[in-house]
Amino acid sequence: MDKLVIQGGAGPLNGEIRVSGAKNAALPILCAGLLTADTLKLSNVPMLRDVFTTQKLLQGMGVRVMTDNVQEVEITAASLDTLVAPYELVKTMRASILVLGPMLARYGEATVSLPGGCAIGSRPVDQHIKGLVAMGAEISIEHGYVKAKAKRLRGAHIVMDMVTVGGTENLLMAAALAEGTTILENAAREPEVVDLANCLVAMGARIQGIGSDKMVVEGVERLHGAEYAVMPDRIEAGTFLVAGAMTRGHVVLRNAAPRAMDVILDKLAETGAVIECGDDWISLDMKRRPKAVNVRTMPHPGFPTDMQAQMMTLNTIAEGAAVMTETIFENRFMHVPELNRMGASIEVEGNTAIVKGVDKLSGATVMATDLRASASLVIAGLAAEGETTVDRIYHLDRGYEHIEAKLNGVGANITRVG
Repeated sequence: MDKLVIQGGAGPLNGEIRVSGAKNAALPILCAGLLTADTLKLSNVPMLRDVFTTQKLLQGMGVRVMTDNVQEVEITAASLDTLVAPYELVKTMRASILVLGPMLARYGEATVSLPGGCAIGSRPVDQHIKGLVAMGAEISIEHGYVKAKAKRLRGAHIVMDMVTVGGTENLLMAAALAEGTTILENAAREPEVVDLANCLVAMGARIQGIGSDKMVVEGVERLHGAEYAVMPDRIEAGTFLVAGAMTRGHVVLRNAAPRAMDVILDKLAETGAVIECGDDWISLDMKRRPKAVNVRTMPHPGFPTDMQAQMMTLNTIAEGAAVMTETIFENRFMHVPELNRMGASIEVEGNTAIVKGVDKLSGATVMATDLRASASLVIAGLAAEGETTVDRIYHLDRGYEHIEAKLNGVGANITRVG
């Protein structure tokens, strides 16, 4: 099993990094290819384990997938061999549930295994099912599978009980081909949801209220193919910016999306970093020890839960103390024991962590427990004294494309060991 060996104290990170396409936008957009018999041509697709799993899932159902294995993918779902998404693939990646809405809307039937993914807490699919039932689907849960049927989905007024990104995406895709008008209230507003909606519009969908918590979708008879560029990954970008701040460096991100990162950039500015932005670039310059900042995760436009571990890591060596509150997932502090092994001072009470900044971290052997925890341990290793080994980094490869090469390109010293 691969691990990363990080030589700490290599000095400030300095240079430019190109941000990859957003995994959390690419996965639903790949699934949107099921909505048309035409070809959906995608660019700026990150070549990640989760992307490869989604491609394999689509191919297993009979979809033609062509890729240059760099950043372009073509999806053609002219016809499917099966309307089943099996447990063997779905168990490894929660986003696989996103084939449910498109298959049901276009083919009138779908059987999808209940999903797996990172062990960061309960993420039920009840809102997905509730919305599809409101649109006329007959759904049962049998032997771990969601079985759904509908001659044709009908438009409905759906008020989601909680903000759910995946639920919003599934219902948005289903509504695109439903008969009549669908109103989605309390919809997720994350930039990745906006990116999916914009791709659907490029395919011929009629959607109003994109980017708001109330979207109105007028169903159409069919969607057509399109060419679409996936948005840059705001979480990858935020991770690299934190790495620059922790090492008191100067990094410039290219192919970035600063308008999708306002709250992240504001928090980094609070730590003392100097932030500058253009349309597609972000510069961070940190000359001093960071100041501790409080963080409370919230649905967009609040602070994203996917950046909580990285900001906690920054707070471990910051001046002062900070309160970190996690409101999205109930089990997302699994990186805390590993950071404490490196000399951090973090105490957890329920969904709150108190982080007291220390002068320095020390290298240690630590274990990655989920995707973002993995990234936090890597950037902790950059700022630590001595050598840090991050084990079980298969989590990391699900969401970061060539992370060690990108960081090494700006002055880090990271080696992948198989």
